[in-house]
Amino acid sequence: MTFRRTILIVSLLTNLPEVVAADETPAAKRPTDPAASIAPRRPVVPESRDPAITNPIDRLLQPYFDSQNFQPPAVVADRVFARRVFLDVIGVLPTPEELEKFLGDQRPDKRERLVDTVLADRQRYAEHWLSFWNDALRNDYRGTGYIDGGRKQITNWLFTALADNKPYDQFTRELISPTPESEGFVKGIIWRGVVNASQVPPMQAAQHVSQVFLGINLKCASCHDSFVNDWKLTDAYGLAGIFADGKLEVHRCDTPTGEFAPLKFLWPELGAIDANAPRAERLSQLATILTKRENGRFTRTIVNRLWARLLGRGLIEPTDEMDNSPWNRDVLNWLAEDFADHGFDLKQALRNILASRAYQLPSVGAAENAKAAFVFRGPVVKRMTSEQFVDAVGSLTGGWPTPAAVQLAVSATRGDNAPPTEIAAKWIWSDPAAARATSGGRIFLRKSFDIDKLPLQAPCVITCDNQFTLFVNGKQVASSTEWSKPLGLDLKRHLVRGRNVIAVEAINWPDPETKSGLQTRGDNAAGLICLLQLRANVDGTLRVSEPRTRSVRSTEIVSDSTWLWRRGHIAGWEKPKFDTSAWKPAAELGAASLAPWNLTPSLRAALDTHGGGATGVRASLTFADALQTALGRSNREQVVTDRPKAATTLQTLELTNGNTLATQLTRGAQHWLVANPSSPRDLIQQLYATALGRAPSSNELATATELLGEPLITEGVEDLLWVLAMLPEFQLVY
Repeated sequence: MTFRRTILIVSLLTNLPEVVAADETPAAKRPTDPAASIAPRRPVVPESRDPAITNPIDRLLQPYFDSQNFQPPAVVADRVFARRVFLDVIGVLPTPEELEKFLGDQRPDKRERLVDTVLADRQRYAEHWLSFWNDALRNDYRGTGYIDGGRKQITNWLFTALADNKPYDQFTRELISPTPESEGFVKGIIWRGVVNASQVPPMQAAQHVSQVFLGINLKCASCHDSFVNDWKLTDAYGLAGIFADGKLEVHRCDTPTGEFAPLKFLWPELGAIDANAPRAERLSQLATILTKRENGRFTRTIVNRLWARLLGRGLIEPTDEMDNSPWNRDVLNWLAEDFADHGFDLKQALRNILASRAYQLPSVGAAENAKAAFVFRGPVVKRMTSEQFVDAVGSLTGGWPTPAAVQLAVSATRGDNAPPTEIAAKWIWSDPAAARATSGGRIFLRKSFDIDKLPLQAPCVITCDNQFTLFVNGKQVASSTEWSKPLGLDLKRHLVRGRNVIAVEAINWPDPETKSGLQTRGDNAAGLICLLQLRANVDGTLRVSEPRTRSVRSTEIVSDSTWLWRRGHIAGWEKPKFDTSAWKPAAELGAASLAPWNLTPSLRAALDTHGGGATGVRASLTFADALQTALGRSNREQVVTDRPKAATTLQTLELTNGNTLATQLTRGAQHWLVANPSSPRDLIQQLYATALGRAPSSNELATATELLGEPLITEGVEDLLWVLAMLPEFQLVY
């Protein structure tokens, strides 16, 4: 880290627009009339004075703006709008090609069309919103509790629900009255050991359900009658008892009272719970009552969260205190009622907001929105979330995190009629009978191929019974000893134009338990399977020496009889220029579905996860690293519905001196140098288009040219990448 870089980031962060939490007024008392809390009044949408204003949100806001003596300014420019929509809906920067296509569209409804396009991107939409729901539903990929069964993932269920845009009422019912795939949320966290009565799993479930789906804080009321709102201890225990296997004794301040609160929903008038019914039936009753059309608190809570997510501040703040008053009740109630009218369609609710003039107004600083007398004047400037920043850096550097923490059936996001991902690779080994029985041993395999340009993506899936080490162009990039879990990764940054070599050291143990007896014949099967997809840049096809073309923009390198093998280690065997004239062709054992492995679904999931869309592995699918943690990614051991907004010292230190970002930038510099731009000017223009969606100014071009130097060197490119990543224009959603 150079001294000038450290000075620059201090200057940049010092001048960032202030992004702080909005004012948090005390929670209001629960209305004495329950209907006022749960049954919203459908507002009458007024006629607009301006025929061009047709969105109901904007028409409802006209009287509000009049009362505040505020004349809304013109909406933001197309470039700003496109970047805002891409980041808010699918979490990634628009590519230069996507942006230019939108800018060149001359149709008057181009913005509505763009909104529809990004909402229809099922995979990137699901990958982005997965982080929001992982936070809210306490779902993560590893951590305390997963080993002993006290915690359970719901990742595949959640991803599919988002990709399918499952109606929100059904989505919620399946979480509260769960299937085995969705039970990880409602079962509570039971790994904490001995805790006080307010944290037993049934009470945790009640707290989580009320917070996430109703915007109610029951934590105080789980110990005693609440001091911060009007909820009572009996309310919390009445809800918690529904989740309990038996009777749940009321504890006040962790002291047993000998009483048992009657089971009830928070608003009993919406429906009764049969206390004598089995737990599963009680949960089904609760799920039905909570998601009733009559429960306006349910619909208002989620549309308020969506508004806050898109515009930086909720119609009610904080979003977990829905007893508070909204700054515009008509907009909140209209969104809630329209949401229910359209079958609890989350994308329809998002579409309503995204297409509004309110969403498209110029952004305002968060400090203005934190004033006690709040007046809505436009969206709040937002900092990128942890995952958005990592993904944006991935776009800028041409390298994405790998491997994924989970494997998802991403092909399901491509439409009901889309065929499943084909696995054309074959199981191979030195012995044609290896699928039945073979001698254990170590063999070395190679595959050479030439490419005329670097691919946009290079997703690869590989596994070996029992163990492998993978080299690409002489560099070790991966290894595994779990044949039943195919390893997915993106090999893009390891490839070069011209000759490339995949080399694999493959080991089969006749006795996998002891990993011994390499030369002993037994009945142990042996095999390796590998598939690499080379996905061309959008401006042309990719020519490969031995093409297996599935489409004009995807070429595959698959394990088959064109791979070569030998026994016995020789120094340099993995290097591209190693002489393989004495090596033998590999034996094809059979297709991916071949017994005893039967791994087609797992191979497909691993490949889809690491190359199913327009990007590499998204940060939402990876384990949290030091950078993501510093930038605010939740540990997901409790419900989090809104991440901290203010920058911290830890973030500054991680951005200036952290190894995670530094390594990514170094790889990015190498990527751009291998791509061989025609000139420093060409590289600068490409980087600005990728990072900021615009061309550099003359001053920026001159400064960047000086920074890069000529000829181009890794350190110069790395510094420019770092400077771009630190710009407020890059890190903020305006």
